[in-house]
Amino acid sequence: MEDRKKVTWFVASSFLIGLGSLLCALPFINEEKNKSKVGIEDICTEIKVVSGCQSSDASFQSKYLYFITLGQTMQGIAGMPLYILGTTFIDENVATHSTGIYVGIAECMSMIGYGMGYVIGAPLVKVPENSTSATNTTGTNGSTEWLWTWWIRFLSAALVAWFTLIPLSCFPHNMPGSTRIKAAKRKQRHWFDSKLKDLQVGTSIKDLCAVFWILMKNPVLICLSLSKATEYLVIIGAAEFLPIYLENQFMLTPPAATILAGLVLIPGGALGQLLGGIIASTLEMSCKALMRFIMATSVISLILLMFITLVRCNPLQFAGINEDYDGEGQLGNLTAPCNEKCRCSSSVYSSICGRDDIEYFSPCFAGCMYSKALTRKKTYYNCSCIKEGLITADEEGDFIDARREKCDAKCYKLPLFVAFIFSTLVFSGFSGVPIALTIMRIVPVQLRSLALGVCYVVLRIFGTIPGPSIFKMSGENSCIFRDVNECGYTGRCWIYNKTRMAYLFVGISFLCKLCTIIFTTTAFFMYKRQVNESTDIPNITVKNPKVKKERN
Repeated sequence: MEDRKKVTWFVASSFLIGLGSLLCALPFINEEKNKSKVGIEDICTEIKVVSGCQSSDASFQSKYLYFITLGQTMQGIAGMPLYILGTTFIDENVATHSTGIYVGIAECMSMIGYGMGYVIGAPLVKVPENSTSATNTTGTNGSTEWLWTWWIRFLSAALVAWFTLIPLSCFPHNMPGSTRIKAAKRKQRHWFDSKLKDLQVGTSIKDLCAVFWILMKNPVLICLSLSKATEYLVIIGAAEFLPIYLENQFMLTPPAATILAGLVLIPGGALGQLLGGIIASTLEMSCKALMRFIMATSVISLILLMFITLVRCNPLQFAGINEDYDGEGQLGNLTAPCNEKCRCSSSVYSSICGRDDIEYFSPCFAGCMYSKALTRKKTYYNCSCIKEGLITADEEGDFIDARREKCDAKCYKLPLFVAFIFSTLVFSGFSGVPIALTIMRIVPVQLRSLALGVCYVVLRIFGTIPGPSIFKMSGENSCIFRDVNECGYTGRCWIYNKTRMAYLFVGISFLCKLCTIIFTTTAFFMYKRQVNESTDIPNITVKNPKVKKERN
């Protein structure tokens, strides 16, 4: 594809990405401004109105689902030309051993954007009433909280995407010095599969499908694509599951866990991609050297993953889960004689820490009768289930029984965990750019865009699509208490088994890294064998002057 057409695709992709973001925000912009979410103060009161089972507003939910699905689909389609044509555009306009640096910068910015999404969206991540629950509990201390402004993030993303239209449209059709660089690259010697070196690419759909099928049967290309897929499975899965892991393993609030996950993903993934490209370009690695580099860094990240299992905290005492209300209740049951008259709902997870250093699911399950907001953190009083512990008084002289906070786990391993997970992400990111460089070198120039397209098809099917689901299922497997309300609706998981969660998280990541090593090793030996068996290494110099004139 000519550079002029690629620039046109870049502009169109940027516009469609902005349009996709706008579609995600559209239903929220049109929604009535008087919509609000009721924050529930779940206090123990014997007179409490609990509404019956109500059918959810399917049309209300489907409208949001349709718009967001359409917007995400448009962004996914529009993003592929930037990833594929952008990489080949860089490769065609810079020297061979400088490609890694520029591709590394591009991948680095991609990871920064992904991580910034977590950091920007973190303030909106709260643990209020479960949205899947059909129960609405109204207590005496209701409060109104406006949560209908998060569509502004989508609108901002649309504006940022559209602001790039002007600089992208100003790109020249031929970059300065590109003619000389392309001529030098055509004189370089590379090994190609015998089915690819003399392949003529047509412009019809039939020819495209035929070439696509030939590339799909290239074992080296498929193995490298699967290696990239397993790498992204770990990164995308970690991005999905890491906030939940941090929240439950180290007793962080949801916003704090999400911000920390983003701050680990941004420098870890971005630095790994950037350094991988710089190292590959500085050392001027060949295809075999690039594959050795991928295997070596994957082994290091595999070793670092094993140390993560050692960095975990002991579970805290949680009333009704691993503590039985001082012998008055039963394990696995939040209701005990001290709170049975409170008519508490497990659909409202608002944990508090009692003065007895025991965590309670909500003020209601602790039997707390009223609360105050004298300081930044709420305090609770007259809690019938809290009978022991150090007694302290507030400014008005009332004795505090519990506070709205996580109990102190007395676990100081979080910095060590961040160091290990950061190092693992860095070494995992090392392989991203070398894989792309290797794929572009094992196919002719005219097939590089299509080869990267095949790579991204494999990556989506086996990496980014199943990644979040696999890690989500592992989290669900670690669940020890979830919301099941009076109507029988099963909601989200509230409490996890920390030890099982740690082993599953590391186990899945370990298996993915092991697959990366296996696929890359297979590709290395297949490539090496085919090169050794080949007696004709073709010269890539273009002999047809007309073709040469068109390409320049």
